[in-house]
Amino acid sequence: MVEWVSLRTGARPVPEPVSTTLVWSAAFAGSLLLVAAVNALIGPGRPALALAVLSLLASLLGWCARFAAAPGTAVLCWLFLNGFAIPPAGTLSWSGQRDTFWLTCLLTAALTGTTLSRLGHARAAYRRVAAPSGTATGDSAGETHHG
Repeated sequence: MVEWVSLRTGARPVPEPVSTTLVWSAAFAGSLLLVAAVNALIGPGRPALALAVLSLLASLLGWCARFAAAPGTAVLCWLFLNGFAIPPAGTLSWSGQRDTFWLTCLLTAALTGTTLSRLGHARAAYRRVAAPSGTATGDSAGETHHG
């Protein structure tokens, strides 16, 4: 028999993602700090390292974000990468292949982080929801019954 239960009444099986505005604020501040740190510690003109660090940031921000936040996160990270990680600092430019590749990497990182987070939360929620039904019979999976 199927019993209908509202999931909103109890604990939510899947956590609610953080608001897009908060994710974009974190992307703005994090990109600024990370590009400044790379420029201060390693030196300016190292876009490959800055791209790797910003891709990691985009992926981490994706863990708590909605899918709709991914494009904005990628663009914010790209703005700091383009504006401050390559000379001349403070000047935005567009180099077709290079910047398309950078935006693709950043967007892929953000979407990958969000996808992995959603799959992990869904799997954990399934285990929480499915666990009570398996223990309701009183039988253990490892037990054998002798008749």
